[in-house]
Amino acid sequence: MRVAVDIGPLHGRRTGIGSAVEHTIGALSAQADVALTPYLVSFRASPAPGEVRLPLPAMVALRLWAAGDRPRADRWMGGVDLVHGTNYTVPPTSIPSVVSVYDCWFLEHDSLASPDVRRAGRVLRRAVRRGAWVHTSSEATATRVRDLLDTDRVRSVHLGPLPADPAPASVPERCADLTGRPFVLAIGTSERRKRHPWLVELAPRLPDECHLVIAGAPGDDAAALAAAHAALPASVASRVHLLGSVDAATKAWLLGSASVLAYPSMDEGFGFPVLEANEVGVPVVASRVGSIPEVAGAAALLVDRDDADGFAAAMSRVLTDEALAGSLITAGRDNLGRFSWDATAQGLVALYERALGSVG
Repeated sequence: MRVAVDIGPLHGRRTGIGSAVEHTIGALSAQADVALTPYLVSFRASPAPGEVRLPLPAMVALRLWAAGDRPRADRWMGGVDLVHGTNYTVPPTSIPSVVSVYDCWFLEHDSLASPDVRRAGRVLRRAVRRGAWVHTSSEATATRVRDLLDTDRVRSVHLGPLPADPAPASVPERCADLTGRPFVLAIGTSERRKRHPWLVELAPRLPDECHLVIAGAPGDDAAALAAAHAALPASVASRVHLLGSVDAATKAWLLGSASVLAYPSMDEGFGFPVLEANEVGVPVVASRVGSIPEVAGAAALLVDRDDADGFAAAMSRVLTDEALAGSLITAGRDNLGRFSWDATAQGLVALYERALGSVG
């Protein structure tokens, strides 16, 4: 089976989707019955030997494909059997297609999305109307995709856990003030759906000795996050650390040293941080939304999405109740066994076969 697979997310700043695509491609490459042709739509990235670059800038391609089904990608794909768009969009083509949709936030909150993201949504809808199959990373997202995109050509295939980076030999300089202190950690780009400003507003309700650390690249909620921090009383603000982007070593130290991982998202399509915390033995407090209950299983203390009092109380409980924290850590280690990248690859191959078998 010859599959063209979009490697665009591997270029530029690495996101959760980039990590998902990296490990998915690695697992698919190990499948004996799959031959991959990597492709990308970008004039900025430099393709490696064997990679196909469609001769369109990404922004131009989005504009054209949001409005119509030209230009088709068939001529550039080198006779593949199937095209897999790994990041919400897939080019117009007569070749059977699969497109990965990780969450539905931008589909349900179109007015909050950027113009490029809204165009990507239109490209996605056109692809589905042409007959593309949709891959989701959770059954929760699959259920919503069926309704939002009006299609039954949807299959859920879980992702695997991200491998843990080794902890650095010494404390990263940016984390020196956290040494020996209990802290709650939140990881992720400061996007609206991650709700980091809401978490900062809960900081006064944490135990007095506890710090709050938020690490992740600036996103569309960065200004609100800074404003929430500035509004805190000085005695609390000194215990809230907005680190912004961190390197792999700093992230590894933070994960390995945190007392609790907080995950207050308003929506998630999978939730890598939950499994990352499971892997290093950190208890999780998370919103009961999207895929989080499905992925976390019994390995997180879940709170209704808008229950601020409940979320603050849950964090405090885990910080002060050693038995509860220990039970969540044990459940987390068990939870990891449900996920593997080999299972992801096998599930995708089954989806590819279904997409090919449905042609005609």
